[in-house]
Amino acid sequence: MIRTFLRRCLASLIVCQLLMGGIALARPQEDVAAASMKWAAALGENDPDKLLPFYAQDAVLWGTISPKVRSDPAALREYFVNAFKALPGLKVAFGEQLIRIYGSTAVNTGYYTFSFVRDGEARTLPARYSFTYVKKGKNWMIVDHHSSAMPQPPK
Repeated sequence: MIRTFLRRCLASLIVCQLLMGGIALARPQEDVAAASMKWAAALGENDPDKLLPFYAQDAVLWGTISPKVRSDPAALREYFVNAFKALPGLKVAFGEQLIRIYGSTAVNTGYYTFSFVRDGEARTLPARYSFTYVKKGKNWMIVDHHSSAMPQPPK
């Protein structure tokens, strides 16, 4: 009897916390932002095989440093192999992210800055991006990724 009473009290406390906002539940926008940060951390490892799990099998990539679209896992891997060779020590830092959710699809648009070392000198490459994600189970998978160098402002 005391156990039943204590269980009901605990359940009531949990419900009250949820209703009052005392327990934070992740929103889809936060989940997508977290997926983007995990992608950034994997990019910083300079290992294509750490990045590919973030992309769906049918993902499409318009990469920052390539003139051609990549639309299968082997082509995506090839892009990242070449990117890590061309931009040694590649890292990325996200700027503003505009995340919109449409059911099980999300779009994250914004800008990021790549940093790398070339000829012993630290360099940066500002770029704009769009990631389209689709939720597969508990994971947000990239199905479309476009990235292009930030253009110079008009003079």
